[in-house]
Amino acid sequence: MSQSTTSAKAAVRLYLPRDSAALALGADEVADAIATEAAKRGIEIELVRNGTRGMLWLEPLLEVVTPAGRVAYGPVDVDDVASLFDANVTAGGDHPLALGLTEEIPYFKKQERLTFARVGITDPVSVDDYVAHDGYRGLRNALALDAATIVAQVTESGLRGRGGAAFPTGIKWKTVLNTPAAQKYIVCNADEGDSGTFADRMLMEGDPLVLVEGMTIAGIAVGATRGYIYVRSEYPHSIDVLNEAIVNANKAGYLGENILGSGHAFHLEVRKAAGAYVCGEETALLESLEGKRGVVRAKPPLPAIEGLFGLPTVINNVISLASVPIIMDRGAEFYKNFGMGRSRGTLPIQLAGNIKYGGLIEKAFGVTLREILYDYGGGAITGRPLRAVQVGGPLGSYLPESQWDTPLDYEAFAAHWAVLGHGGIVAHDDTVDLAKLARYAMEFCTIESCGKCTPCRIGSTRGVEVMDKIIDGRDRPKQIKLLRDLCDTMLNGSLCAMGGMTPYPVLSALNHFPEDFGAAESSNLPTKAA
Repeated sequence: MSQSTTSAKAAVRLYLPRDSAALALGADEVADAIATEAAKRGIEIELVRNGTRGMLWLEPLLEVVTPAGRVAYGPVDVDDVASLFDANVTAGGDHPLALGLTEEIPYFKKQERLTFARVGITDPVSVDDYVAHDGYRGLRNALALDAATIVAQVTESGLRGRGGAAFPTGIKWKTVLNTPAAQKYIVCNADEGDSGTFADRMLMEGDPLVLVEGMTIAGIAVGATRGYIYVRSEYPHSIDVLNEAIVNANKAGYLGENILGSGHAFHLEVRKAAGAYVCGEETALLESLEGKRGVVRAKPPLPAIEGLFGLPTVINNVISLASVPIIMDRGAEFYKNFGMGRSRGTLPIQLAGNIKYGGLIEKAFGVTLREILYDYGGGAITGRPLRAVQVGGPLGSYLPESQWDTPLDYEAFAAHWAVLGHGGIVAHDDTVDLAKLARYAMEFCTIESCGKCTPCRIGSTRGVEVMDKIIDGRDRPKQIKLLRDLCDTMLNGSLCAMGGMTPYPVLSALNHFPEDFGAAESSNLPTKAA
């Protein structure tokens, strides 16, 4: 989406994000002020509303195209617009908000952007812009291959689920491919509800066509002709951008009954989620998508065999599906050369909480938490020492400073009884009370539980009661023992990860920060995970 003012001179192209974070910080008002100021001065501009680059402390970030590249200014307020034009901003002039070439900003320059390669670069809903920046090359390659070869490429790349479970994507696809059915489905889980996570939203608003392309490739790979994007209800801008992108893709022949004249059909719809955290669990999501209450299903059968409407269904996270186009474009070997161990490719890492430079970075697996917290995040925004970091959402473990040299790798985190989850990192300084955070984890579970299984429904309720007694100092040794027993029951007896992972933040807080619980020393974490 772009707007322009007119004059006799050639238009100067400017970029200002339409991403939710930028909008919340006044980007629309800044855009209007820029258009008004340019018209008043007789300067012709083309203002493209792009996605955010991920440096959220600099939003709204204005970029100006110059012969040397894009020059960035930020954060820009309405009151800054006149002085920017006085400083000849349309030619990249000097100004107190000037940041130099965007690509040279250290936070951005040190990343490995694969999935997010176009975010912030292109007009999110323009098919022409997408194609001009290597879009749909993966789909064209896929159309020249048989289904089994596409699945083999995705398997060979080492791509795993980016939504939390880290299940190998290729294995899931192969199961759906080999399950006979008259109708199959591709479902994108965009119900991004973890605290400190916004990668899905950023990608859907900044480069929705890469998700559309990834889902189309998945449909061709497994023989599915229909797809649904289940988007978190709190993401109205994401829903609008996705719908606009889907309309444009249909018009350009990249979706519909006969994709690029190949004979392959794929139809895509956006569905608004139910507003329940548990619907991020794939079977509860399917129930909601079918119009029912979002309650977890018992497995087996697996959704890959009996999923949406009882038919074979691929369910993947936004980032998983959006990573497929680059694999099909550049090859499995190219993608797997990033990362370490069994964690291949890159991970969008989201920095939030008490952190100086909050935002998103995309890095190959292997970077350490310490590097992320200080080289990118800049430490605590309060200037106080960081004490605890929660990784993997509200059900993720709290990691102490002694574990911050752990590389971002699924197996390395599992060895510390922790999860990478969706790549969300929430930092806390030394004023944090881990006992209160542990209580919050239990309370969160009581609110968000679907209620189907007793360990989750009742266990979390009892957990809040026990935590209240610990925080109040009532018979702490007995209550701590009871808390551990309760967590063991939830961990091993819950039907899904909602109850099964609630013990992760509780026990990690208790074991690594026992002083906050009034305990003399920590105990070993349980060895059996949910």
